[in-house]
Amino acid sequence: MSRFLTMLLDSAARSAKGMVTGEPSAPVRTPWSEVHTKARALAGALAAGDGSVPGLARGSAVAVLAAEPAVIAPTAQAVWLLGGSVTMLHQPTARTDLAVWAADTVAVLGMIDAKLVVLGAPFDALAPVLAERGIAHRLLSDVDASDAAPIVADEAVADEGDTALLQLTSGSTAEPKAVRITHANLYANIRGMIAAAQLDAGRDVMVSWLPLFHDMGMVGFLTIPMVAGIELVTVTPADFLSRPLLWAELISKYRGSVTAAPNFAYSVLARQLARAEDGSLDLSSMRFALNGAEPIDPDAVDALTAAGKRFGLREDSVVCAYGMAETALGVSFAPCDTGMVVDHVDAEQLELHRVAQPAIYGPSRRFPRLGPPLPGIEVRVVGDDGRVLGEREVGILQLRGESVTPGYLTVDGPRPAQDADGWLDTGDEGYLAGVEVVVCGRRKDVIIMGGRNIYPTDIERAAADAPDVRAGNVVAVRLEAGAGRHRESFLVAVESRRAGDEEAEAVIRKDVTSRVVAACGVRPADVVVLRPGTLPKTPSGKLRRSATGHLLAARA
Repeated sequence: MSRFLTMLLDSAARSAKGMVTGEPSAPVRTPWSEVHTKARALAGALAAGDGSVPGLARGSAVAVLAAEPAVIAPTAQAVWLLGGSVTMLHQPTARTDLAVWAADTVAVLGMIDAKLVVLGAPFDALAPVLAERGIAHRLLSDVDASDAAPIVADEAVADEGDTALLQLTSGSTAEPKAVRITHANLYANIRGMIAAAQLDAGRDVMVSWLPLFHDMGMVGFLTIPMVAGIELVTVTPADFLSRPLLWAELISKYRGSVTAAPNFAYSVLARQLARAEDGSLDLSSMRFALNGAEPIDPDAVDALTAAGKRFGLREDSVVCAYGMAETALGVSFAPCDTGMVVDHVDAEQLELHRVAQPAIYGPSRRFPRLGPPLPGIEVRVVGDDGRVLGEREVGILQLRGESVTPGYLTVDGPRPAQDADGWLDTGDEGYLAGVEVVVCGRRKDVIIMGGRNIYPTDIERAAADAPDVRAGNVVAVRLEAGAGRHRESFLVAVESRRAGDEEAEAVIRKDVTSRVVAACGVRPADVVVLRPGTLPKTPSGKLRRSATGHLLAARA
């Protein structure tokens, strides 16, 4: 039996903690032991099959499409007890074209060779869509676990090398790719994150609204509390998006001490806290608010801690982090209780010489330090010539360790992730400041102008300061040389509620251009003003630069 399963079974037997779901209308607390009891019964039913759908065997890939954490937790456990792998499918929304979603999902299911799709509320209505395509599926509402013998602990069959998760990447589902996370990968990363975050089942309460089809939600805020026996309060992304202040209210109500989100969500929360009434919240219990999954804007973090100060939120509670699906979740966490530490580097040295030299005077660039690698993970920086670089030299970040995935599943078949020496190329540019990891940006997004390497985040932050531009809804898109352009350039796409007003758009374009030139010393080829909700985003809410480029090309 794998160490991950052993840890899960031990938690089920010993922990008195559990998960709270159903907030804010009908909260229900379910002990982890009860979740496990449901999982064993469900595992028995899935192993037995139902006549039309054969039973699951070890190694089966199971896709899950459900929204409620109370349903997903026992389902994932049941699959793991049977030695299967879990794939959380991207969820359709009210705006989703179901025909496109179905085609993309069929491609994903074929890629992972799914033996079964498990449907839970509110996606039961999609059963006919799957049936039309001959896809084996079962509705959780129809699974009768009372007739099958529950799986007992001794019957759990997975070993270290078996696949536990097939995590779909955040890119376009039209060209799907799944990261294969083994039981050994998952166990190593969970242990590393527990150590780095100093998680303590006796004191900590985790609070989350994160989507469970994203690794931060599924691994960080369902699997970790479930296998470590930590109290969890969890709602759905729809609950958060409909009323973002609910996040802070749950922290206040349940004395939450650990949470996490991408940078954009903290920006949203900061604005909500700024408008909240004095004395309406108590955020003094929060000690570890992880900020990751997308580039971290120091101004957004500062705005959050400033707005939260009057509710007791400590400045040092925000923890900057680096992670990716290829390591299950975490790569590095900043030390607890230090707050955000920002590296100010000389812009000229960075852009012309690819050295992150501390700034003394003149233009500078700011990068949050993301902490040392988690236990068991090695990080190095490699140049274009393959040379391992020294401290503060900028290159491609590479990872090695027990958490690192052995490979991917793609529509063209399996693909290894590691080189002959076990190193994974992340595709991220960055450097090491002492032992701490600093990420500058994605290599494929870097804009090269006049011999300078310019990161889109610097452009986007400058543009976002313009009046009438929606915060967190700005994308800088690289334009390669060709098609009438003698050199590489870029354009900036911004969302604004004043889109469609020609005079307002002209003012926005002029203001964005001047701010980008002042901050970065380069001029965009164009500034495109779009209506709110136009910019493409991943299922986890991150802006998609490449998809934005395709969108703008189609509009041209």
